[in-house]
Amino acid sequence: MDKIVIEGGYPLRGDIRISGAKNSAIKLMAVPLLTDKAVTLTNMPDLRDTRSMAGLLEYLGVEVDRPKPDVMTLHAPKLSRTDAPYDLVRKMRASFNVLGPLLARAGEAKVSLPGGCAIGARPVDLHLKSLEALGAKIELDQGYVHASAKGGLRGAEIVFPFVSVGATEHTMLAAVLADGTTTMLNAAREPEIVDLAECLNAMGAKITGAGRSEVTIEGVASLSGVKHSVVPDRIEAGTYALAAATAGGAVRLTHVRHDHLGSLWPLIAQAGARVSLDKDSVLIERGTGRPRPVDVDTQAYPGFPTDLQAQFMALMCLAEGVSIIRENIFENRFMHCPELIRMGADITVRGREAIVRGVPEFIAAPVMATDLRASASLINAGLAARGETHISRVYHLDRGFEHIEVKLGQCGARVTRQKDD
Repeated sequence: MDKIVIEGGYPLRGDIRISGAKNSAIKLMAVPLLTDKAVTLTNMPDLRDTRSMAGLLEYLGVEVDRPKPDVMTLHAPKLSRTDAPYDLVRKMRASFNVLGPLLARAGEAKVSLPGGCAIGARPVDLHLKSLEALGAKIELDQGYVHASAKGGLRGAEIVFPFVSVGATEHTMLAAVLADGTTTMLNAAREPEIVDLAECLNAMGAKITGAGRSEVTIEGVASLSGVKHSVVPDRIEAGTYALAAATAGGAVRLTHVRHDHLGSLWPLIAQAGARVSLDKDSVLIERGTGRPRPVDVDTQAYPGFPTDLQAQFMALMCLAEGVSIIRENIFENRFMHCPELIRMGADITVRGREAIVRGVPEFIAAPVMATDLRASASLINAGLAARGETHISRVYHLDRGFEHIEVKLGQCGARVTRQKDD
């Protein structure tokens, strides 16, 4: 098993190109299940999660070709099976989203309930209720979802009781081939949802309102092939922006959609770093002074992303004062706090609220990654720490960050990947 070793205390200086969005790519990879035509995805990140999804798709009969590191062509002229076993689905929660496309195309599916990071319960009941509203018959048996719609899916009005990105995307994937019109109310508004809708529309789907709380989908009989570029990863961009603000220096992020992080830039500036926005790049600069404290509440998009909460906390651990961070999305997303405390941070967790009292510096220590975004917070802390930080269980990190040690190394960070003892 690998670990990341960081010799801290070196400001970051250089450019970092942002990869395609993990959270978009893995949902786009389910699209080829809806058509017998080829789907080519460009700007594809090479991640543990995309490789896991590719393995599941190949099991289902999808031909997967990767002619270049950032290009993937997927083609399913026919499906060889409509079941997704536990051993394949447990590796990544988003793989559960093959259920809707299989049901829409084949009229039946058997998919294991999902696994993924242990950052909260994240039940799939909204997914299943949406599919039932579309006419599917759902049965749960020994950890599997058995779904059938022999007469095909039909359009429906679906009102989500709370905003759910996964349920919004899953419903969209199923409803594009349904008979009639589907309306989603209280839909999630994330850029990744817009990216999925744009890809499906380019294939002949009729989706309007993506990116707003009301989305309308007029079902079509079939979808064509497409070549689609995955939207840049806003969470990766935010992570490296916060790395620069935490470690100091000047980092230019390229190939970035800065409008997707409108909630982050003012907070980084409030903390004392300089943020310069250009057409498709962002420059983050911070000198030697300590950051200023900033309170943060995570919210559904366009609010502050829960996926950047841990990374922002690492910055606030060095602030000259007290900040309060409230986690409103997941009930168990402070697992990084004990590891940051091992590095000298002063954090008190009370339910969904963390009180962060800034300290002058991080001190290197052996730490353990507990989930994907927690891994990134430990990387950022290690970059600023005095001494050599060893981060174990970085397989979490590899789920969502492409060649992170290489990208940071190009900016002067002393980061290496080694075999764990």
